[in-house]
Amino acid sequence: MNQPKPFPILRLPYLAIEEVFKAMHPIEIINFSMISKRSKSTTKQMTFYSKYSIEFCVDEELRIEINGTDELVTCIYLMTSDEKMDGKTEEDGGHGYIQRSVFKYSNNPIEEWKQFSIYVLEIFKKQTIDLLRMTIGAFVDQNVSIIDFLKSNVKSVDECCLDRMREEKNVDEHTAYLLNNITINTKLFFHVNIKSEHFDGKIPKNLQHLMISHSEWIGYEKLLEIDSKYVILRNNRITNKEWNLFFKKWIAMETHLNLKCLKLKFKSLEEFKELVLYDIPHEVVDEGVKRVLNIIYRSPGEMSGGIDIRRIDGKTATFFVYRTEYFAMSVN
Repeated sequence: MNQPKPFPILRLPYLAIEEVFKAMHPIEIINFSMISKRSKSTTKQMTFYSKYSIEFCVDEELRIEINGTDELVTCIYLMTSDEKMDGKTEEDGGHGYIQRSVFKYSNNPIEEWKQFSIYVLEIFKKQTIDLLRMTIGAFVDQNVSIIDFLKSNVKSVDECCLDRMREEKNVDEHTAYLLNNITINTKLFFHVNIKSEHFDGKIPKNLQHLMISHSEWIGYEKLLEIDSKYVILRNNRITNKEWNLFFKKWIAMETHLNLKCLKLKFKSLEEFKELVLYDIPHEVVDEGVKRVLNIIYRSPGEMSGGIDIRRIDGKTATFFVYRTEYFAMSVN
């Protein structure tokens, strides 16, 4: 039986080539670009790559993740030091969603990850990546090198998730180095267990979401540095008197002008009223009154009662307990 003749993609008109590319998943696009200089040049001419999302992951495994235009196909490149895994592929999924993984062998996986990251950014014409997920304790000796690489090759990161190892060494310096050198645009999920109360990492400004799960290092001055619409602080060193000063500053429009929802660590509205709002004008709202408030991680939802304080521009902050799950301040 005769072998089918290769399909001459590069002889097609440009618009036809682009339609072929739209039918490819990201791994096929990358593979095609590597055939020749001409195929790479053609690949880079495509105009629809802005619809793809790129994620970099520095964990016990080094990964590069490319999500397709329809968000139903995810392609992952995993760097491995196991030569037997080189070129192997895995496929998983269900309900119309497909995840394809390709293993790339190197005796220096970190360097291979860097070089392939550059290639993916070049092919998909990306300067900003959608997500950076980094476990600071995974490659402690290489942290500075990895951060320097990101600083040199990535303009900014839309969403950043900083994780920790179970038994993490002191990585305060490296964590601060990342925060001080990488631009984070919209979301920061911070799970590193900072050891020092004098941690000098800069919290990004103008965020949509900020979550600091181990926030014992957050004191009053650090609180004033935060600039995010939605904020979760699991623990902190802020005293009741300092919270009182903070809300007075908020009322006077001296801090947190963009704030929409702040998760606090108080047990009840009564406790909060007595310990923090003792000299701040406030209104206790009857439990029978239902209002739509901003809620962490959810669309605005209907809440009953609460305690209101008002800013000098007329904005209202409502303190409430959400389904006994957490205590929060919602600005509406």
